[in-house]
Amino acid sequence: MITVSDVSLSFDGSNLFSGVNLKFLPGNCYGVIGANGAGKSTFLRILNGELEPSRGEVIIPPEVRMSVLKQDHYAYDSFPVLDTVIMGNARLYEIMRQKDALYAKEDFSDEDGILAGELEAEFAEMNGWEAESDASKLIQGLGLPEELLYQEMSSLTGNEKVKILLAQALFGNPDIILLDEPTNHLDIAAIDWLEDFLLDYEGTVIVVSHDRHFLNTVCTHIVDIDYTQIKLYVGNYEFWYQSSQLMQKMMKLQNKKNEEKIKELQSFIERFSANKSKSKQATSRRKLLEKLTVEEMPASSRRYPFIGFTMDREAGKDILSVEGLSKTVDGVKVLNQVSFIVRKGEKIAFVGENEIAVTTLFRILAGELEPDEGSFKWGVSTSQSYFPNDNSAYFDGNQTSIIDWLKQYSQDETETYLRGFLGRMLFSGDDVYKPVSVLSGGEKVRCMFSRMMLYGSNVLMLDRPTNHLDLESITAVNNGLCDFKGNILFASHDHEFIQTIANRIIELTPDGIVDKFTNYDDYVASKGGHVAASEG
Repeated sequence: MITVSDVSLSFDGSNLFSGVNLKFLPGNCYGVIGANGAGKSTFLRILNGELEPSRGEVIIPPEVRMSVLKQDHYAYDSFPVLDTVIMGNARLYEIMRQKDALYAKEDFSDEDGILAGELEAEFAEMNGWEAESDASKLIQGLGLPEELLYQEMSSLTGNEKVKILLAQALFGNPDIILLDEPTNHLDIAAIDWLEDFLLDYEGTVIVVSHDRHFLNTVCTHIVDIDYTQIKLYVGNYEFWYQSSQLMQKMMKLQNKKNEEKIKELQSFIERFSANKSKSKQATSRRKLLEKLTVEEMPASSRRYPFIGFTMDREAGKDILSVEGLSKTVDGVKVLNQVSFIVRKGEKIAFVGENEIAVTTLFRILAGELEPDEGSFKWGVSTSQSYFPNDNSAYFDGNQTSIIDWLKQYSQDETETYLRGFLGRMLFSGDDVYKPVSVLSGGEKVRCMFSRMMLYGSNVLMLDRPTNHLDLESITAVNNGLCDFKGNILFASHDHEFIQTIANRIIELTPDGIVDKFTNYDDYVASKGGHVAASEG
């Protein structure tokens, strides 16, 4: 158990959050959400003792062991992989080092023998003899070969190090696990394995993630950091989002009778109690939701940007024809005889192990690159808007204000119109006069979406558009693309994003493409879970 008692944290005289009182209990998984900069990772650092709060305390019983997903991918480069994983249980690793040092002594004394016996007993009690096989199971579950255990960490790729550090956090059955963005850089099969691991885990999990599919699958509770307040709600992210939207709607309808409000909210809770997701966690959540009262529903004041695309004109029957496209980048053939036809109304997700292949295809279709072989043809009635994976060319060194930057893409150049448009994208007041060169990654993405919305195109091409966005913006983009009536070609890391938007999946492979007219869940199932969503 973790008890958070009256915790506040101040920076430069202003509160990041204040008066936080929470309890985290075994058997539950808590998803921590909040806008970029709200303090999600900072809150985790307070929980693990890395950061002292300005006021209040975090109480963890002394016998409870906490494990934390480390963020420094180079911290263990001087260690073997096996040692790095076992370090997840610091006491066990220390016992192993002490034992090795004792048995290496030439002048082994009686006192050494007594100490060795005590260490051996504690080692056996901590299942030390199974440590190597447990470490092997973890890394294999995450998709790495067993022989990797005997290599040095310095020899591993970045993605392999990410998986080893995750295995370290899960090793040795800790009582509490803190995970900050654990699905970053994981392929779909590894995420699926992690979900199953956490569903079976009996301790306390606290996780920060932008992956809505992951949060919906594993979470029993949501911890919402919103305007200096941190509040705890029952349910997964989908329940939190839908119920907070419903509560906001109810608050606007103040003239509605209280009994009617309660009846509608209770009906919503009952419907959601029988919701999908993995059966074990769904059962756990159903029990929690059945006890939920209307007063415990989230009345969040969270703001969402408006993302909505309208077409100046509807496209005809012919959208896009691609024939035999090939392209080599830095000596590697990333596109090999790629051919497909896009039909009206299709929303196609492009997936594959090599994210450069997807970006290269989009850049060719946007006219930024020439193919080595092959051709493509857009339908005469189509108009395209392109969201690039790298938007730095639009912003770097540019001292233009946000409002002037947007003006160059707008037919209506009046300040009233542009300020209204930017206000819906959460740029208000003097924010609109900030130079675009100093914007955060998320703010630049919102600018790029503003630009796209002004074009009125009937075909949208988007290369990993949710990178740098918080959950609110991701949800807004997701809803906007679901509502769009034209064609969409896109790539994304976000499982929920692909599943809810795409009606066709094209996987780019070294031999060409695999083309399926299906949704993403069915496609992943058909591949046995072994498919990458253009992981980056």
